[in-house]
Amino acid sequence: MATALGTTLALALGALFTAAPARADQVRDLEYWLNDYGFTQAWQTTRGAGVKVAVIDTGVDGSVPDLAGAVVGGTDVSSVGSPNGQKPLGDGEDADHGTWVASLLAGRGTSAGNGVLGAAPEASVLTASIALGHAAGAVPSDDQIAQAVRWAVDNGASVINMSLTRNTLDWPTSWDDAFQYAFAHDVVVVAAAGNRGSGTSEVGAPATIPGVLTVAGVDRQGKASFDASAQGITIGVSAPSEQLVGASPGGGYVQWAGTSGAAPLVAGAVALVRAAHPELKAPDVIERIIKTARPAPGAVPSPVYGYGLLDAKAAVTAGVPHVTANPMGDLAEWIRVHRRADATATPLPAPTAEAGPAPKKLAPERAVPWNLFLWPQWGVLTVFWLPFSLIAGFLALAALGGVGAWLHFRRMGSRE
Repeated sequence: MATALGTTLALALGALFTAAPARADQVRDLEYWLNDYGFTQAWQTTRGAGVKVAVIDTGVDGSVPDLAGAVVGGTDVSSVGSPNGQKPLGDGEDADHGTWVASLLAGRGTSAGNGVLGAAPEASVLTASIALGHAAGAVPSDDQIAQAVRWAVDNGASVINMSLTRNTLDWPTSWDDAFQYAFAHDVVVVAAAGNRGSGTSEVGAPATIPGVLTVAGVDRQGKASFDASAQGITIGVSAPSEQLVGASPGGGYVQWAGTSGAAPLVAGAVALVRAAHPELKAPDVIERIIKTARPAPGAVPSPVYGYGLLDAKAAVTAGVPHVTANPMGDLAEWIRVHRRADATATPLPAPTAEAGPAPKKLAPERAVPWNLFLWPQWGVLTVFWLPFSLIAGFLALAALGGVGAWLHFRRMGSRE
């Protein structure tokens, strides 16, 4: 089941439609989720110190000012990256993805009120760089993921963030062993649900693996993000996936969208819970995240929101009963039932290169210029200026007609 292009990053385009309020630092102003989802309140208890979070992604550039001191270890499992996992891998802005994710998770900011402040700003980051799509080397992507998960566990991660999707419900058997290894070592694995706007209408692995905490995306109003979130019965909790910001390799910031960004917010909340309650095992940590979530429309759990909207403060401070099993499922039991069925089924021919199309490479998130509406770009003309001009013209004609009618009746009255 391993294929060279079996995994693609869960990406979606983001856009900035209104300028944020002018202040000393516009980036910090854009981070609405810090207050709206309870992070600043949770920081009164802990900021995540002492917890290692592994970011399995396209590499995390630990030299950006917002991540100064955050990256404490790394590796490359792709054969084309740097040994410390900090070289961004991929085509164009795809390569920036891992750094954007890490800054949302554990950004330190650049000063008291500047830069990107992550969900767990004192947690430590382990980076495992992977290369996907055209950037991939000799190591198949499925094998990269399995190696990265094991490396993260062996290097002390108690949380793993995976802002990527295989775009299939199933996964290779090598992932069985790797994820069971993580669960056996008390690691919480957080995965993005995937992005509808990029063609992923259904949640794909690793977000379908039992025991994984799967994250769906919502907009700024807390409504399901149609363009930036897939749906499925494995969703555990929802978090913001639109109008996100991130620090880029080499400096600068972007605004982007996608469950790729919702996942590290939840991983950051998990890090806060693990720092505040070091005695808790992974199932209890996950239970805190999902049972303290704020209500969302529909049944609970639902394939759209899971158990609701993330509440970092409540996850850290609320009283939540102990559980004896992972509320997101049991991978070992799934393997016992489903892999046994696979073993007894009629063997299929070995796959070939023509067996089926590889998952599509998704479009990267990219920065949107602040002067987006000042230049004559076609998308802006059709989406904003053209409708605005038509409405303004109609109102102007209506106003002129009203003035003309008033003058006419006034003259008629004066003759009488």
